[in-house]
Amino acid sequence: MNILVILGHPRPGSFNHAIADAVCATVTRNGHRAILHDLCAERFDPLLTADEFPEQGAVPDPIRRHCADLQAADGIVIVHPNWWGQPPAILKGWIDRVIRPGVAYRFDEGDNGKGIPVGLLMAKAALVFNTSNTPADREQTAFGDPLDALWRRCIFDLCGVRTFRRQMFGVIVTSTPELPPISWTTSGLN
Repeated sequence: MNILVILGHPRPGSFNHAIADAVCATVTRNGHRAILHDLCAERFDPLLTADEFPEQGAVPDPIRRHCADLQAADGIVIVHPNWWGQPPAILKGWIDRVIRPGVAYRFDEGDNGKGIPVGLLMAKAALVFNTSNTPADREQTAFGDPLDALWRRCIFDLCGVRTFRRQMFGVIVTSTPELPPISWTTSGLN
């Protein structure tokens, strides 16, 4: 199996990098292929241009490679911090440029503007690991968990990936080797 791992954190040596490294090691140890894209290390350009926007637009080769890896993935793992209830800009740009029509979804002919996509991804499952400086109870009561809405309902479900789980680690800013971050599951399996 091909497991696509997307890392969106700017600092090497971060807890996010440790999570991505552990995921890749586990995938490999279990006899599968891990395809890691460390977006910051790759200097991924998050800017979606007007020429690239249409389904048949002019897509640069680096984006085509990301699209091909996404299409070939049997499973997807996303690792990123929770910044203001969102992924970092570089990862949002990856979503804009790679989760594109004709790659991750399509609209049926005669859709008449209903905007209900048909998922094209062959991945059977997606797992998102997040880090946060907000305690779990505050995240739920104050913000309603916007990352779950983004990844589960707005991306993976619409792109045909029905099995989804998200794992949050926090509070990172106060964690130490002696007092590691607490891990909690923010959503169950679909």
